[in-house]
Amino acid sequence: MPLEPHRPVIHVNWYEADAYCRWAGRRLPSEAEWEAAAAGEPKRRFAWGDDEPTPQRANLDGAALGCVGVSARAAGDSACGCRQLIGNVWEWTADDFLPYPGFVVDPYKEYSAPWFGDHKVLRGGCWATRGRLLRNTWRNFYKPDRRDVFAGFRTCAVQA
Repeated sequence: MPLEPHRPVIHVNWYEADAYCRWAGRRLPSEAEWEAAAAGEPKRRFAWGDDEPTPQRANLDGAALGCVGVSARAAGDSACGCRQLIGNVWEWTADDFLPYPGFVVDPYKEYSAPWFGDHKVLRGGCWATRGRLLRNTWRNFYKPDRRDVFAGFRTCAVQA
């Protein structure tokens, strides 16, 4: 019987992700670090480049009816070699959801500004996210105790 490929951890809240990182001697990436890993230099619209999402690049649009193995979708790798930065699971970042330099409030003001400060930022989209909505700069946000979100995380080395 073949082994099933490793699947990402999903339905993790921010506190659990942060606790795991601390236990492992690592940390959650900042929002800026996540975006830099996804966009590369010169900056691209998606982790793989500027072409629209396809099933070979990202697990989006509910096509797989759940998460795929962490080694799947190599065509979606970022320039620095990160896999599945877009699709599969939303990824918690270390940052609070706040405005940033150049931020413009959405015409639907209730979508962002009221939530500044008590929500954490997620990036990347999940398997159920519509591909037409995503890009490297897309920000999602939830309260850190929410575990009903299709969210996971990746870790970063702790700076010495």
